[in-house]
Amino acid sequence: MRAVNQGPSELAIEPQERPKRRRIDRWAAGLGIALTNGTARWPAWARRYLAHVLGNFGWRLVPSRRRVTLANLTACFPELDEPARRQLGRRLFRNLARATIDHSVLWKGSRQDIERLVRIEGLERVLGPTNGPLIMLAPHFVGLDAGAVRLSIEIRAVSIYARQSNPVWDRWLAYGRSRFMPQLLIARRGWDLRAVVRAIRGGLPFYYLPDIDGGASNSIFVPFMGVPTATLPMVSRLARMIGARVVMTVTEQTRDGYVLHIEPPWDDFPGPSIESDTERMNREIERWVRRLPDQYLWTHRRFKTRPAGAPSIY
Repeated sequence: MRAVNQGPSELAIEPQERPKRRRIDRWAAGLGIALTNGTARWPAWARRYLAHVLGNFGWRLVPSRRRVTLANLTACFPELDEPARRQLGRRLFRNLARATIDHSVLWKGSRQDIERLVRIEGLERVLGPTNGPLIMLAPHFVGLDAGAVRLSIEIRAVSIYARQSNPVWDRWLAYGRSRFMPQLLIARRGWDLRAVVRAIRGGLPFYYLPDIDGGASNSIFVPFMGVPTATLPMVSRLARMIGARVVMTVTEQTRDGYVLHIEPPWDDFPGPSIESDTERMNREIERWVRRLPDQYLWTHRRFKTRPAGAPSIY
């Protein structure tokens, strides 16, 4: 897997961080990776059991992520009472723990192991020369990496890569994503899309994670789960610029593995305006969130940027 634009990312370690702390963080990351990789040959039921235990511990021991999760669920599911939101949050932590543990198979298992773990529905929609230019929307569900690794067995794609602040994690993630067909990873440097556009025009589909908070200066506010949400209008602009088709690619975690759903291309897209296109994108993501509410990554601060005068959700 190649990475270009190797500039410092927004996640770079702050200069004032002490070397001792950096060494501890790297040691902890190495230990976590070793323990995760050690489960690669475990049966699925054993990984599920461990994930259940670790997810429950995480819910209790990581209060900052628990608070963010509950704040998101309160904003997006006002019809649920507090016990129901907590139950949903605990299920998410267990599912997230399982997705983390399943990286052992994704990173260490054979091609056949991964094909058994992750099934693809709709692969024909991204294969063949007649399918490009193409944007594959991959929202932040817990199975995101499972779908990406499985897809890398079949096709080469371009994606934007946020380098990790911890170099041990960064090397591990890069290794897992480069095991099969090499992917073109473009290190994030602001929101300059020229390298992405060149890659798409060169025939590579764009595997894009659309549901991130890009800040007020780069975003427009459109509804998501009933909340005015800072949303990057990148999909609409790329579709208008190069005539790209758009497909949803959502990875669902199942009892024994994952299913990567590749849906048909959107009809009548782009629409009358960038705003209406971006609203449509959020509606498509919301459709899947309501289908898999305990698999969406509520642990991240999706609503960090707020409209002028609106109170903070966090």
